[in-house]
Amino acid sequence: MKKSKLTTKQIVLTGMMTAVLAVLSIVTIPLPTGVPVTLQTFAMAFCGYVLGWKLGGASSALYLILGAIGVPVYAGMSGGFGALLGPAGGFIFGFIPMAMLCGAGIKKGFPGKPFVLGIAGLAVCHAFGVVQFSIVTGNTIPASFLAVSVPYIVKDVISVVVAEILGVAVRKALSAAHVMNYGTAA
Repeated sequence: MKKSKLTTKQIVLTGMMTAVLAVLSIVTIPLPTGVPVTLQTFAMAFCGYVLGWKLGGASSALYLILGAIGVPVYAGMSGGFGALLGPAGGFIFGFIPMAMLCGAGIKKGFPGKPFVLGIAGLAVCHAFGVVQFSIVTGNTIPASFLAVSVPYIVKDVISVVVAEILGVAVRKALSAAHVMNYGTAA
C-alpha cells in the first residue's frame, strides 16, 4: 500500500478549515440545557465534505485540541479542557467521527452516499452528546435525548444537507483551480 505524504496545500487547507470551524462556532444561541444552538454541525459536515475523511478528521481533531488548550474556539468563544467535560462536551468529541463520516461519503459509490454517511455522522455526534450530557447532569439517556438531541435534529439535518451541497461546489472549485487533487486527498 502506497503511503502518500501531505502536501503544503493540504496542510494549509486543513488549517484554513480549522479556522472556519472556529469562526462558525462563535455565533451561538444559548439554551437553558447548556447546549447552545450553533453553526458547528454545519461547519463539521462542511469540513468533512471539503477535505475528505482523513483531513476532515484531522481538522476536527485540531479544533478539539486548540479548544482544549484554552484557545477560545468552542461555542461562544469558549475554550479550555473544562468545556470538554461539560454538558456539551460530548458533541465536541462527536464532531471528529462526524467529519470523518461526511468525508468518507465523498468517495465514489452509490447515489446518496454522502447524505447517508453524513446523517450517520450526525447520529454518532448526537450519541456522544446525549451520553455525556446524561453523565454530567445525572439525567437518564431518554431524558437527555429529549433535552439535547430532539430540539436540534431538524436544524442539524438541514446543516448536513447544505454542507454537502456547498462542499461539492467548493471541491469542484478547488479541483479546477488545482489546489487539491481529490483523487488522492480524500
